[in-house]
Amino acid sequence: MYLTVNGAQTYCYTAGKALDAAKPTVVFIHGVINDHSVWILQSRYLANHGWNVLAVDLPGHCRSAGEAPATVEEGAAFIAALLDAAGVQRAALVGHSWGSLIALEAAATLKDRVSHLVLVGTAAPMKVSQPLLDAALNEPEKALAMVNVFSRSTLAAPPSALGPGTWVYGASLALGRRVIRSNARVNVFHRGFKACDSYTNAENAIAQVTCPVLFLLGAVDQMTQPRAAQPLVAAARAAGKTHEVVYLPGGHHQMTETPEETLTALKAFLAQRH
Repeated sequence: MYLTVNGAQTYCYTAGKALDAAKPTVVFIHGVINDHSVWILQSRYLANHGWNVLAVDLPGHCRSAGEAPATVEEGAAFIAALLDAAGVQRAALVGHSWGSLIALEAAATLKDRVSHLVLVGTAAPMKVSQPLLDAALNEPEKALAMVNVFSRSTLAAPPSALGPGTWVYGASLALGRRVIRSNARVNVFHRGFKACDSYTNAENAIAQVTCPVLFLLGAVDQMTQPRAAQPLVAAARAAGKTHEVVYLPGGHHQMTETPEETLTALKAFLAQRH
């Protein structure tokens, strides 16, 4: 489905379902050099079990036009505009990596318009090493290889995610190349990493959130190691926020490496009323 958001055509995967005002809505937000397709199992399941699904391509990525966000705050403002464009008054936000920071900042701004907040593979601060930033800017193929080594804990995806026999490393390289080449004007690889590296508002934002929060962390995640999320978990606890922490037996791409476990955690969390 295409929506006009901030004057630009924006693509949202809905699993082939029309938006139904009587149903609750969940928005899926991808990370750097990803798109809506990384949520394939979770978005399809929820769309067929009582939810409106908006799995978005962020602006300037793949099927979405518009200016690619240069900061987390710009990404969060886009999510607010997306809800307005879709006519959605209240939604759950599920974000992965960079998308988790966008979801967090959006939830802090939108307050009660967000019913649930799920932070997948998050960290605060989400620092990116200078060699990786430099490679993303000047040698994207080298940076892609680095990211895929650090991001993945398996070479073969479970059948429920990408299908039997899928070569996860190769599929991730192909997706990254497609995302990078979808925007000839802006290096979305470097811009996304720079936005992660520059974001400093996470602990303040978590204190402003008014909904329950779920942290979904990969036990062997090397990109956003579980310990890197602990300051944010501690900030949620200190602010008295309702929150859960679930450790999944995989790396940084929880949605495709541990798809069933990710979906199980999402279902249980989203079933909680707020």
